Amino acid sequence: MATFVSVPLKKSSEVDLTRPLSKFVIATYQTSEDQAEYIRAVEELNKLRKNALGRPLDKHESSLEILLRYYDQLCAVEPKFPFSENQLCLTFTWKDAFDKGSLFGGSVKLALASLGYEKTCVLFNAAALASQIASEQNLDNDEGLKAAAKYYQLASGAFGHIKDTVLSALNREPTMDISPETVGTLSIIMLAQAQEVIFLKATSDKMKDAVIAKLANQAADFYGDAFKQCQYKDNLPKEVLPVLAAKHCIMQANAELHQSALAKQKKRFGEEIARLQHAAELVKTVASRYDEYVSVKDLNDKINRALAAAKKDNDFIYHDRVPEIKDLEHIGKAALVKATTITPPLSQKFADLFEKMVPMAVQQSMSIYNQRKAETVNRLVGTMREATNLCNGVLASLNLPAALEDLSGDSIPQSIAEKARSIVQQGGLQSIEQLIRDLPELLTRNREILDESLKMLDSEETTDSELRTKFSQRWNRTPSGELYKPLRAEGANFRNVLDKAVQADQVVKERYNTHCEMITLLCKPESELNAAIPSANPTKTLQGSEVVNVLRSQLAKLDEIKKERETMEGEIKAVTFDMSVSFLTALAQDGTINEEQLSVSQLDQLYGSYNQRVQASLRSQEDLLGQIQTSHQEFSSLKQSNTEANQREEVLKKLALAHDSYVEISSNLWFIFYPLLFLPHYDIVFARKTERDELLKDLQQSIAREPSAPSFSVPAYQSTPATPAAGPTPAPRTVFVSSHSQSQTSSITKADVRLLDTY
Repeated sequence: MATFVSVPLKKSSEVDLTRPLSKFVIATYQTSEDQAEYIRAVEELNKLRKNALGRPLDKHESSLEILLRYYDQLCAVEPKFPFSENQLCLTFTWKDAFDKGSLFGGSVKLALASLGYEKTCVLFNAAALASQIASEQNLDNDEGLKAAAKYYQLASGAFGHIKDTVLSALNREPTMDISPETVGTLSIIMLAQAQEVIFLKATSDKMKDAVIAKLANQAADFYGDAFKQCQYKDNLPKEVLPVLAAKHCIMQANAELHQSALAKQKKRFGEEIARLQHAAELVKTVASRYDEYVSVKDLNDKINRALAAAKKDNDFIYHDRVPEIKDLEHIGKAALVKATTITPPLSQKFADLFEKMVPMAVQQSMSIYNQRKAETVNRLVGTMREATNLCNGVLASLNLPAALEDLSGDSIPQSIAEKARSIVQQGGLQSIEQLIRDLPELLTRNREILDESLKMLDSEETTDSELRTKFSQRWNRTPSGELYKPLRAEGANFRNVLDKAVQADQVVKERYNTHCEMITLLCKPESELNAAIPSANPTKTLQGSEVVNVLRSQLAKLDEIKKERETMEGEIKAVTFDMSVSFLTALAQDGTINEEQLSVSQLDQLYGSYNQRVQASLRSQEDLLGQIQTSHQEFSSLKQSNTEANQREEVLKKLALAHDSYVEISSNLWFIFYPLLFLPHYDIVFARKTERDELLKDLQQSIAREPSAPSFSVPAYQSTPATPAAGPTPAPRTVFVSSHSQSQTSSITKADVRLLDTY
């Protein structure tokens, strides 16, 4: 039975994907339908991980399909969630596939908050399982040979892909099993085994000896390359090196055997004997050095029988000269296998759980676009509201329209009555006073949340710095100080917001105190309000006069302008456009998104006409206010001048101003302080603590396993020459086992073990 190398699977710690991903979905997507759909997808992703990594997998295609489906889903989901240490922080812990641990239970593992790390390890497992499935195939039939070749090529492609991407995916030194050197060697080994399977199929199909010889020679070349790569490195278990050396010799021997048959057909009997002698020497070398790993008895017998027959025929019949092997023509090579290209999706049953979710690049562009859109809307709406407030202020200073409604001089003007009812409906004076009373407590609570969040960052960063100082290069994770820079900047922004809030609230309180008396009067019953307004002599002579009619007409036009603004404000707020389509198209076409160019162009199209209408509205108001002031001067000169009338008009002006101030105070009060969104940093700190605990545990176990000494070695991945172990029985199959050296020294002492226990 042929001996083939297969790779053990890596083991992973359990990770809950549901909670952090669901939290991101709820915070990012507004509609309940989107949230429900994506949360279901998150739960399915979590189940998929458990099926792929949370249980032993059979050496069967169905198990490989689960791994590939999970890998495909990771590739699909990566651009759609902000996986990073300072955003969506998920720590994945994986053990070295070739490390079996010590007697004390320690093992080599690495914990990283990196989805790229998770993808790399999952793809490693897919390659490893493919190698195991291939090694289980029955090579005595055609179907088994085809399956083995397919899976070895898949394994080769997966290991090769890891070699090219692992350093950029991790941004730090990986464990030995997924290092570029290790997976690069594994890729060549798997390709060599695929080529060997093709050689076995060609032999089984009784193809021409010339073809079989080239296939065998190519396999020998692949095995030779793999042997050279790991000959002076300890990146693979010690059993692998002798197997590669043996396979190199065996494939060379097979190439010479079939090339000798070709020489016989061409009546080159001396060449036939020379090649068979070389093949016999190669097999003899394998039998003497690597007998415990592979069996060459059948091949040896076949070669010796052919050699004996060839010598006999040549001695008695042909008497052809036997040349030196170095003088013979080189055997050609024929590579009929190649590493499978890793281009997701790899699974035939893959269906993207988050197909409708847009990539993060689009989400980020959408976020910036929404900010630009909000700024545009706020600018237009703010401009109109400013103009309306200015208009109301001017009319209040002129006591309009109350002056026209108060020509009788003894009843509440209709506009004042409406303003009074509006204030009562909004809660009156008690509503504002309650909001003002709540302000200090709300402000204090938000300061406490902010201080507690920053304190958590300080505490974790201090601990990280102490451990980094103590263990130097052994403490190999991103420094907390560097990681928390954007979070501290965010905290400073929140602090600035709170400081500005204090100043703004003081202005609001001062304005409230100025108009408190008049607001109180507007909250009273209509009879009390009427009694509080001074009466005046009737000015009925002005009723029906031309100036009054002109003023009323002008005020009616002004009301139309204000109503048009209210309608326009609703239209502006209701404008919708799905920019995600434009961003997705740009991303697909160019690979990047020029958000500013696309957003500005689209916003100009959406709001350009509204901007023109707003400016036209401002100009119309300015013209009308000029006309109203001119008409009011004429109206005032016609009114009978007396003290009572002046007092009444002054009170009516104050009441109108009080109403406008009430509305503005209510909308501007800082009662909309909700607890700050700084608490999600707890998830990041918690993830960092989990990662720290994992690293501390590994260090403690490593130190505890070392011999007692003032200063001693710490286990590290280093290279030492691998030597084959002795043993009489050849193994039909080879599975990798643990093999790591511990040659790197560090100045960690037993005092460090006690220090580890204090954290």
